[in-house]
Amino acid sequence: MRTVELGRTGLRVSELGLGLASVGGMFAAVPERQAVATIDRAWELGVRLFDTAPVYGYGLSEQRAGLALRGRPRDEFVLSTKVGRLIEPGGPDLQPIWAEPPAGVGPRLDYSYGATIRSFEASLERMGIDRIDVLHIHDPELDFLTASTEAFRALVELRGRGTIRAISLGVNHTDVAARFLRESAVDVRGVEGPDVILLAGRYSLLDQSGADELLPLCEKLGVAVIAAGVFHGGVLADTADGAPHGYERVPRDVLRRIDVLRELCSAYGVPLLAAAVQFPLTHPAVPAVVVGARSPREIAEVAAWHEYEVPEAFWTALRSAL
Repeated sequence: MRTVELGRTGLRVSELGLGLASVGGMFAAVPERQAVATIDRAWELGVRLFDTAPVYGYGLSEQRAGLALRGRPRDEFVLSTKVGRLIEPGGPDLQPIWAEPPAGVGPRLDYSYGATIRSFEASLERMGIDRIDVLHIHDPELDFLTASTEAFRALVELRGRGTIRAISLGVNHTDVAARFLRESAVDVRGVEGPDVILLAGRYSLLDQSGADELLPLCEKLGVAVIAAGVFHGGVLADTADGAPHGYERVPRDVLRRIDVLRELCSAYGVPLLAAAVQFPLTHPAVPAVVVGARSPREIAEVAAWHEYEVPEAFWTALRSAL
């Protein structure tokens, strides 16, 4: 699998990364053995970028990441996790999407300096891995003032000591990320702002809003964008019955856009999901895409879509159609 430079970080990542929310039990329980086998299969396929978070299964995803990765040569993969929520007994900020969270613990939203450092240290302990490469401030819009001051200050210190390699934001709101970048690109002390943006669902076949302001800003500042949510909760995979995750009901205009995409893909012999995986990579600010998978079969399928040879004529036609 191709590897690329991750912006100005000095890190190299595989173009395809594995997001570990699914193996933490997002929407459906995943047995531990299956979770580890999924990460192992991703490794066999050449995936060298792995993204997790404390809130994914309330620590379960990070634990499973550690089980699968800590025996691997540490310089051969890039590992990212997030700050912004502490996992602690009685944590009140529960999310109903986790199928098998550990009993008695939950997340508590906290972007303070001290909580950010504690979250980072707890992640290291859960994974049993000696370092995290990219640390994301998770959903900073939930407390933008504290996230952009205290949490960011903590990450700047960690980066300055070489404890982490890169500061990132994990967002699905382009305006929030753009504001954060504008306000912290270079502060009065000459400290550089975030190095990476993990952008979920806002530069994809169904939503290109990231290209309006955020991606050009990232390109100007040398900030790498990792695209996530490229399948929009599964809506591109299946819209026949029920609603994919994230939709109470799939809107008719979305269904119409999917029909247009399917017709275009059919005309050029391109699988729709191959186009979905590869589309974000056509932007110069996006070196990598992160996808979720809950089984070895699923990550193998996505890797095949990533490697599918898409003709340039298709991308030209797609740009006209979007």
